[in-house]
Amino acid sequence: MITLKRYSKIDKPAWDQFVRSSKNGIFLFCRDYMDYHEDRFTDHSIIFEKKNKIVAVLPANENGKELISHAGLTFGGLVMHYDLWMSEVLEIFDLLYHYCADKGFNAIIYKVIPSVFHKYPSEEDLYALFRYEAKLIKRDISSVLSQSHKIRFSEGKRQAVEKCKRNDALRLAEATDFTEYWELLTAVLSKFQAKPVHSLEEIHHLKNHFPQQIKLYELRSDTKLLAGIVIYDYDGLVHTQYMANSQEGRTLGALDYLNDFLINEVYRDRNHYSWGISTEQGGRVLNTGLIQQKEGMGGRGVALDLYKIDIKI
Repeated sequence: MITLKRYSKIDKPAWDQFVRSSKNGIFLFCRDYMDYHEDRFTDHSIIFEKKNKIVAVLPANENGKELISHAGLTFGGLVMHYDLWMSEVLEIFDLLYHYCADKGFNAIIYKVIPSVFHKYPSEEDLYALFRYEAKLIKRDISSVLSQSHKIRFSEGKRQAVEKCKRNDALRLAEATDFTEYWELLTAVLSKFQAKPVHSLEEIHHLKNHFPQQIKLYELRSDTKLLAGIVIYDYDGLVHTQYMANSQEGRTLGALDYLNDFLINEVYRDRNHYSWGISTEQGGRVLNTGLIQQKEGMGGRGVALDLYKIDIKI
């Protein structure tokens, strides 16, 4: 029999150990990442146990009458042990459903973890969502490259990369101080009435906690910063969390060169390389210019889905 309990800070070591050993957990679900913005969310994460051992966890927060998995994360569905069976996942969803009803929630908002992030097949939750008549309420499209079956860069991007390779003044390197790049990133995003999700202080805080998972790669001409990419390393998949270049870098094709370097040199042994979503307004609008840039580097579509289960008890 599986039991349910609400996460508390005393569970942090066990939670983190489970996430790292699970079949679909990533470092975003470790508490040092989740809790950096704990002041913005009322955490309501849940632990599922069998014979006093964790078999699944659900990163979640409460927002009024809704339980969300998790509003502060790109996604945050059920994180599962390798030994968990389909019938037990249905049992977990039954426990979760009735728990939410008892707590006065009227809906569960569930963010699916895309399969490219899984270490092992982990779509039992999709079947459970179907059984509970979950409604798809949002779908974004993300761009991902398969390292084992690469689609080549477009001709224009290949030409930009070759031109940069011949430029002896250009230097590619990993950086540990994000300060100068954050100024460039903030300036670029401001042109689109946007700003980085993380402040400079927050990204340095996260980098300190996850030094091997969060990295910044820069392209410079002598000392002048032309472009940068912040990588989130999920082991089998690496994700470009932030990309930006200066006007001079844009003219040179600096991001094409930097992406090519990361794909074919630094992370050539990984399964996938991800550029993230190109959709707006809850997935209803496709930013065609943005997605074409990613498709020009070999990226193809992976859906990021959001479901709603209405609590009817």
